[in-house]
Amino acid sequence: MNDFLKQWGEAAYTTTGFFWMALWAFVLGYIISSMIQIFVTEKRMQKTMGGAESKGVLLGTFFGFISSSCSFAALASTKSLFKKGASFISSIAFLLASTNLVIELGIIISIFLGWQFVVGEYAGGILLIGISWILIRLINPKKLIDKARKNLEKEDGDSGMDDSKDWKKQMQKEDSWAKVGKKYKMEWQMVWKDVTVGFTIAGIVAAFVPDAWFQTLFIGSGQGNTDFSFFEILEHIIVGPVAAFVTFIGSMGNIPLAALLFGKGVSFAGVMAFIFSDLVVFPILRINAKYYGWKMSLFILFLLFTSLIGASLILHYSFDLMSLLPDPSQVQVQDSEYFKINYTFYLNLAFLIISGYLIYLGFFKKKDVDSKMGEMAPKSQLLENILKYAAFISYIWIAGGLIVKFFIQ
Repeated sequence: MNDFLKQWGEAAYTTTGFFWMALWAFVLGYIISSMIQIFVTEKRMQKTMGGAESKGVLLGTFFGFISSSCSFAALASTKSLFKKGASFISSIAFLLASTNLVIELGIIISIFLGWQFVVGEYAGGILLIGISWILIRLINPKKLIDKARKNLEKEDGDSGMDDSKDWKKQMQKEDSWAKVGKKYKMEWQMVWKDVTVGFTIAGIVAAFVPDAWFQTLFIGSGQGNTDFSFFEILEHIIVGPVAAFVTFIGSMGNIPLAALLFGKGVSFAGVMAFIFSDLVVFPILRINAKYYGWKMSLFILFLLFTSLIGASLILHYSFDLMSLLPDPSQVQVQDSEYFKINYTFYLNLAFLIISGYLIYLGFFKKKDVDSKMGEMAPKSQLLENILKYAAFISYIWIAGGLIVKFFIQ
C-alpha cells in the first residue's frame, strides 16, 4: 500500500510538473494561432488555393503552418477549402501542415524532446505532404474525389468571415484584439480535455509502468540499445500509431508520452510515428466518412498511414546518416524540481498576465464585439463525454496524489 501511495504521489507530481513546463508554450502558441485565424481569414485561403496544383500544395502547406493545431478545426477547414475549389492534394497538404507544421507544436516538442525532434517534426511534415502528393499522382483516385465533392455539395453553404478589411488596419484596433481574446478562449476549449488526459496518462505511465512493458511492446528497445535493425524500426513505426489510437489524445497532449517512450528506449522513428499519428485514429476516420463517404475516408487513412511509415523511415535513416539521432539519455522528463525559480517560472508568469488581459478584453471590456468563429468538425458526443469525465477524474487523481505526496507520505 505504501508503494502505491508513493507512486500515486509521484504520478500526480509528474503530471503537474509537465503542465508547468509546457504552460507558457501552450499560451504563446495559442495566442499566435488565434491572431492568425482572426487576421488571415479562410476566404483569403480559398481565393489562392484553387489554381495550379504545385502552387496549391505550397499555399496549402503555408496556410496549414499558420493555422490552429486542433485536429477537429483542421478537418473542418480542410473540408471547406476542398468544397470551395481547392484541389484534393492541396487540401491534404493543408490538413497535414495544420497538424504537423504548426508553431505551438514545435514549441512543445522542443521543451520535452529537444531540437532534433523539432527538426524531425517539421521535416517530417513536409515529407508527409510530399509522399502523399506522389501517392495521389500515382493512384489518381479521380472517381473518389469527384464523389467526395458531390457529397459536400449536398451541404448548406459555408459561412465565412468578412474579408474586405485590411488586416494591418485591423491589428491596430482594440476590437480586433477582443476577437483574438475570444478565439484564444475557444482554442483552450478545444484542447483542455485532451491535454489534461494526455498529461495525466504520461504521469501515470512514468510512475507505474515498468520498463519491461515497453521492451515487450517495442521490440529491441530498452537497456540502452540504440542500434536497431530495419524490421525493429518498422515494428516501432507500426506500433507507435497503434499506441496513439489507444490513447485517442491529440498530438499536443501526446508529447509528454512521446518523450517517455523515447526515454524508455523506443527508436527515433517509432516516436516520430507516434507523434505523426493523430490523423489515423478512429474519430478522424469517422469524421472524414461523414464528410466524403467511407471509401474516401479509408483512402485518406491508407494515404496518411503509408506516408507516415515512409516519412518516419526516411527521417530515421537520414538523421542516422548525418549522426544526428538524439540520445535517449538526454531526454529527462521526470524532474524533482519542476517548480524552481528559472526562465520557465518567469515565462509562465508573463504569459498568464497576457492571457488574463486577452480574456478581460474579449469577455469583459469588449464583450459585445461580434466574433464569428471557424467551423468545427462534428465530434462524437460519446467520445466527448468520455474525455470530459476522464478529465474530471484526472483532476481528482492529481489533487489526491499531491495531497498524498506532501501531507501523507
